[in-house]
Amino acid sequence: MSNKIGENIRKLRQQKKMSQDRLSKKADLALNTIVKIETGKNPNPTLETLQKIAKALGVSVDKMLNP
Repeated sequence: MSNKIGENIRKLRQQKKMSQDRLSKKADLALNTIVKIETGKNPNPTLETLQKIAKALGVSVDKMLNP
């Protein structure tokens, strides 16, 4: 199975012209966390992490999981 969550987060982040570093700061997460999710090294981030990323991107968790 491909890393859909990571791919979706990357697409949304790029649409908003946001760097991984900027997203990590806005979501109050470690840069390493964002990198691992986007590259598929962490294919199952916690709901809390997903909520922080969604908020930082200005989208719902549902939109982030099913764009």
